[in-house]
Amino acid sequence: MAPALLLLLQTEITQIFATTGIVARVVLLILLLFSIFSWAIIFNKQRNFKKARRASQEFLRVFRQSRKLSEVRDACLHLKDSPLAEVFLSGYRELENQVTYTENPGKPQVRSVESIHRALQIASSAELTRYERWMSFLATCGGVTPFIGLFGTVWGIMDAFYGLANANTASFHSVAPGIAEALITTAAGLFAAIPAVVAYNYFLQRIKELGALMDDFALEFLNLTERNFT
Repeated sequence: MAPALLLLLQTEITQIFATTGIVARVVLLILLLFSIFSWAIIFNKQRNFKKARRASQEFLRVFRQSRKLSEVRDACLHLKDSPLAEVFLSGYRELENQVTYTENPGKPQVRSVESIHRALQIASSAELTRYERWMSFLATCGGVTPFIGLFGTVWGIMDAFYGLANANTASFHSVAPGIAEALITTAAGLFAAIPAVVAYNYFLQRIKELGALMDDFALEFLNLTERNFT
């Protein structure tokens, strides 16, 4: 039953495409390109966020269990998928630049904790910018494609009325091609827009979570710095 239904649906869609005009086909092609690019971005971002979550969990485990910051630095080479690793390396480099040694041997101090804080903030901002890449395309796809489909709908209705005006008799067959164009472009516009909007909201929440995680880690790094170097 299912294969027969699928074959019937495929036949109906093929017939609709065969009756569409050049404008509707261009609209469908544009919507198809939007949909392909948006799905590519969705799959890529989903994979990146999954890697970032796993690597961040491992990084926090290493950071909290290590006795030396140099050990955490070495572990960052294997945890590049975590944004926390980049934030740590930025803070670690600034810490090295700020460390001074007092007359008491083995008691290093930092000249400016605020400089380390700024370095952590800059790194966090850079990481958020990296994860926000292509988010604007998803937003654009979700906002524009329904109107592109609507344009195809309006054009299809115009063709339907034009066909009705030039038909010898007013019948459903006179307006069917235009109505088909209108319906299929509307459906294609929604098909491209809905996943993009859902993915945009989902990834936006994940980015906020990463931002909060990096802020918390920056505070944890500063607490460690103040305990050991001030």
